[in-house]
Formats: sequence, structure tokens, C-alpha cells
Amino acid sequence: MKLYVYDHCPYCVKARMIFGFKKIPLELITLANDDEQTPISLIGQKMLPILVEEGHAPMPESLDIVKYLDEKKEYGEPVMNPSHEDPRLATWLKEIRQYHYALAMPRWVVMGLEEFASPSAQEYFRKKKELSIGPFEEALKRTPELMAQAHKHLNVLEKIIEGEDSFWKELSYDDLHVFASLRCLTTVRGLELPPKINNYMNRMSERSQVPLHWNLAF
Repeated sequence: MKLYVYDHCPYCVKARMIFGFKKIPLELITLANDDEQTPISLIGQKMLPILVEEGHAPMPESLDIVKYLDEKKEYGEPVMNPSHEDPRLATWLKEIRQYHYALAMPRWVVMGLEEFASPSAQEYFRKKKELSIGPFEEALKRTPELMAQAHKHLNVLEKIIEGEDSFWKELSYDDLHVFASLRCLTTVRGLELPPKINNYMNRMSERSQVPLHWNLAF
């Protein structure tokens, strides 16, 4: 079974997590960010993640992949519970978009991630994403301001979290969204997670087998 991903991509992170939770054998394939041909040949558009399983049509959409593998009998009983649909968390996940991409995007392209190994892949990403957050150089200059916003916002999440090995008392689809969003912030050197959130991220990284980016942060 193959999963085509970008390392940085939060949607790809969500799909990767179920493999770790259920200990499913996986061939992880990281595509260059400017490789349009491979995903288009598989699903007709440039979008990742894509699950490729022998005898089955390629499957896009991270949550569809998670649901399919979680419910596949050969991998045991399902482990994912439905989202709690907690309005506090829904609001928090909406608000993190105000700053987490502005912090992460300019860093992703120069951190040494496999999908950005070539200058052309870096430039491809830059041109697309600067349309949404502005020039990367300007975003980097805003790091102190954005970090202050992040720290304040993270303290809100610290008051919502209930579990240690999962966000609530049991593993749920909310864990996919929280972990994938917070992983973006591990690109920022000096950013500090509150104690419960920090413990949660370390445990979730271990359970999902998706590493954080602290070792590459700047």
C-alpha cells in the first residue's frame, strides 16, 4: 500500500496518522511540490494525499482514506470515534488559520523537506502561497507578532483539552485536525507549547508515527 504525500501538508498528515494508530504497513512516497504529472495521472488533478492499493482505484481525500482504513476488517476494530463537534474547538481551529500558515509556509520551503529539494519546487510553492499570505520575507519579519498571537491562542486550547493520549478522553477525528494544525507551529524556533498541549503533541506524534518538525525549526 502506497501513500503519496508532501511532508508539510496538514491534509497528508491526517491520512498518515491512521497508519500509525493501527500499525498498518505503508510505503510513504513524498512527491516534489512541482510534480503535477504524478497526481494528475492518478486522480485527474494535483492534490495529495493519494492512497494507492493494488486492485483498487487510487483514493484521494484525507478523511476518506482514514475512514476506509479504520473500518477495513483486516486491520482490526475501528479506533476512531466521531468528532465531538465542540463549538469551542471548532472556533479555535478556525482562528488558528489567522497565523499558523503565515508562520509555517515561509519556513517549509527552506527547512530541507523532501518535496522542496529543488529550487523549482520551492519557487512553485512560493508563487502559489504568496497569493494568500503575501511575500514570504514579509511574513518572516512578522514572526514576533505572530508568535505572540500564537502563544495567546494556545493558552485557550490548553483550557479545552481533556485527555493526554488524545484530545478528549478517547481518540477521535478531532485529533486529526488538532495535531495536523499544531504540527505547523513546530517549524518555529522559540515557540512554546503550553504543558498539556506539548505533552499531547509528543504522545500523538508517537502514536501516529508522524514526527514533529522541532529539529528543523528556525
